Amino acid sequence: MPLARQALYDSAVHLYLAPTWDRGEPWLSTLRHIAKEGRVYVIGCGSAMRPADIPDRFGFKSIVPVSANGWINPGDSVVVNPDGKVLAGPLHEEQDLLFAEVDPQQIVGPRWQLDVAGHYARPDVLGLVRRGRAAI
Repeated sequence: MPLARQALYDSAVHLYLAPTWDRGEPWLSTLRHIAKEGRVYVIGCGSAMRPADIPDRFGFKSIVPVSANGWINPGDSVVVNPDGKVLAGPLHEEQDLLFAEVDPQQIVGPRWQLDVAGHYARPDVLGLVRRGRAAI
């Protein structure tokens, strides 16, 4: 969703939260790309889930696909810095908490290198029109 990301970048977001059902290397690469593109910290909140996490009263539980390792979704929660480097995680097939130290000063320098909401956005050629305010 590049336009949604651009709206956030235009609002000078520093911390980008990405709760998702997605997982695996393609998703982790996407999170690293978003961090580097927006020069933001990215917190990817994966939905690590096992069959035991679904109450038995839900009829669909019996048809939910489960991996050979016993996971419905392996999770892959991660914290990425503005340079696209993984600070914590990914938590693969684990239900736990991630901790990472976030330094707001790391956002300033990288944004001088690539500011997708500044002159690199080519406001003389392109413009994003949005309805309402983007969350900060």
